[in-house]
Amino acid sequence: MLAKIAGAKEREKTWLGSLLGFINKWGTVLAIVLLVVFFTSMLPQFIEYSNIMTILRSISIVTVIAIGLTVSLTVNGFDLSVGSTATLSTSLVVSMFVWYSMSTFASIAVALVVTLIIAAVNAFLIVKVKIPDMLATLSTMFIFEGVAMTYTGGGSISEGMPRLDGTPTEGTLSGVFKLIGQAPYIIIIMLVVVVLVHIFLTHTKHGRYLYVVGGNMEAARLSGIPVDRYRALAYFLATFLAGLGGIMLASRIGSAQINAGAGYLMPAVAAAFIGSSFAGLGRPNAIGTFVGAVLVGVLENGLVMMSVPYYSLNIVKGSVLALALASTYYRKK
Repeated sequence: MLAKIAGAKEREKTWLGSLLGFINKWGTVLAIVLLVVFFTSMLPQFIEYSNIMTILRSISIVTVIAIGLTVSLTVNGFDLSVGSTATLSTSLVVSMFVWYSMSTFASIAVALVVTLIIAAVNAFLIVKVKIPDMLATLSTMFIFEGVAMTYTGGGSISEGMPRLDGTPTEGTLSGVFKLIGQAPYIIIIMLVVVVLVHIFLTHTKHGRYLYVVGGNMEAARLSGIPVDRYRALAYFLATFLAGLGGIMLASRIGSAQINAGAGYLMPAVAAAFIGSSFAGLGRPNAIGTFVGAVLVGVLENGLVMMSVPYYSLNIVKGSVLALALASTYYRKK
């Protein structure tokens, strides 16, 4: 009799463990499915093709910036300056068009080159000066934000607006550039970035080295891996993708606004950390970050359609991030 009771308890324990393991592994996907079912039951138009495209378009910029943040997380780093980098990139690319009447290729190239200079600053402070990554990028977050505001004179830049000294401008955003921020092109760019970074991190030597460095820096160094070089590479890629996100943002809104990229930092952080628990991987990964961005996008879109006040959305997004962090660190413990 006692043996039967013990056996039943063991089976119950095994079943419960399997259930918790499944939820822990696929909880993000399950949450998305449940949210879609809930919002569709409340609002049948939620599942319509047009709204799905709206969700994908709305998460495109967040996803690209979050993928960059994910790369910095692979080396056990954290880049808080991605939002400010996106803001500066937005200001630069629009000013190249409006102030200097440059071509599409030249305008985008200037914005991306300057963001790589930003990456060099971050890498120098973190890798060479040895400032902890969060403190270093917290400092540069304010610096780059200040640079962007100083460059634009503390205002916005749009077609027809005069320059800071009152000089009239004749430059306009090109038709090709405007297409970047429209569906389906902005969605295609997002998916291409996700796939390329996934391949880089998962199927290349350099991507695997980034994970090794993040897992145990000293062991990686003893194995002959140039740790400093790969840490710098992670921050260069994170900054480059933040700059690309800023370019997409500029194309989408058609102008450069004050602190335009600041609002993308928290959603990007949420997507990256939620994605770490995707499929039980327990590490930053591009596909998981995309799934995390979808979760945040579905949640925000559904709440907006249900007329939840916009000022309450951060409460929900912050709660989702807290749950994602709790899941990640509780599993590690």
